[in-house]
Amino acid sequence: MSEWKEYKLGDACTELSDGLHKAPFFVEGGDYIFVNAKNIAKGYIIDNDPTKKSTQEEYLKYSSPLDETTILYSIDGTIGNIALYRGEKCILGKGACYMNPDLQILDRLFLYYTLQSPHFKAYIDQMSTGSTIQHISLKTMRNYVFTCPPLKEQKQIASILSSLDDKMDLLNRENATLEAMAETLFRQWFIEKAKEDWEEGKLGDICEYVKEKADIANIDRNTYVTTENMCSNKQGVVPPSSVPENIKVTIYSPDDILLSNIRPYFKKLWLSDKNGGCSNDVLCIRSKNEVFKYLVYYTIRQDDFFDYVMLGSKGSKMPRGDKQHIMNWPIQMPPYPHIKRFNDLVADCIEKMQSNNRQVQCLQAQRDILLPKLMSNEIAI
Repeated sequence: MSEWKEYKLGDACTELSDGLHKAPFFVEGGDYIFVNAKNIAKGYIIDNDPTKKSTQEEYLKYSSPLDETTILYSIDGTIGNIALYRGEKCILGKGACYMNPDLQILDRLFLYYTLQSPHFKAYIDQMSTGSTIQHISLKTMRNYVFTCPPLKEQKQIASILSSLDDKMDLLNRENATLEAMAETLFRQWFIEKAKEDWEEGKLGDICEYVKEKADIANIDRNTYVTTENMCSNKQGVVPPSSVPENIKVTIYSPDDILLSNIRPYFKKLWLSDKNGGCSNDVLCIRSKNEVFKYLVYYTIRQDDFFDYVMLGSKGSKMPRGDKQHIMNWPIQMPPYPHIKRFNDLVADCIEKMQSNNRQVQCLQAQRDILLPKLMSNEIAI
């Protein structure tokens, strides 16, 4: 077995610092993303705020020495997001720490997985400061002590883990394409080419709320869905971080639609592919007819729908959708054969996406088992 050596993270990097401690000058349509913690997710820099764009002139004043070795890690507010820098045009803010590993000591991908190891996460949890807004200092980052094998073995370990990540990334990208296809089909068939002679109706004509309740002890706890573990912008759900005891939950089934009823502007929505239970803050919606199920789903997915829900929501700090108002969302009802044809076409996309999601979950489980064992030298290559 090879010898693993101990290093401080600051000593194993040629650069380890953060970005700009003030905002650059923003311009509409700028070419450069202003990157803070919320722009870093799942290995990528995310361009998610069109109002935070800047110019090349600002970039030349405030650029950081990013290159093909760089890894970004969020250290302010949202801690623990990580990304591989891929040459994006960007200006870093103080919420983004960047690291350039010394390639004589440390492989880039090995560092990427080291920062996701339980050992590093425990260190960050212990060393973070702040009660409302958490922060990790650069000193804390630089002082992290870890062990690693020779470079050849680092690359082998990273290759195993990255192969799993690459497979998951491919499946997720395929799902994004399928989702876009189905969304485009819906818009073409039901919005852009809507007929004047279609009947006027409302959402409640084709779906209803599920009211069936059960004790949480009678469901698989891994299927428990709350507004907290639903992803923003219609991106599904993640496993629950905790599950309460002795409560009643709403029972959901495959093809039911779960809609977060809190802060509708986050657009939290999921088309279920399993049986489970959800909290009172999540609305469970079921089509009244099998043929309506994908019409209901893509009707609810529209941004206009979430704007409508916000208009009827109650409360200012934490707006909550009004259930009756939601079911009164006006829709146009095409002839039954038109709906059935759409349902049949979209069904293939949905089934493929759900199959891909199951594969991603299996790969993620493998990765979760392998990563801590490989990064701690518990199992050898």
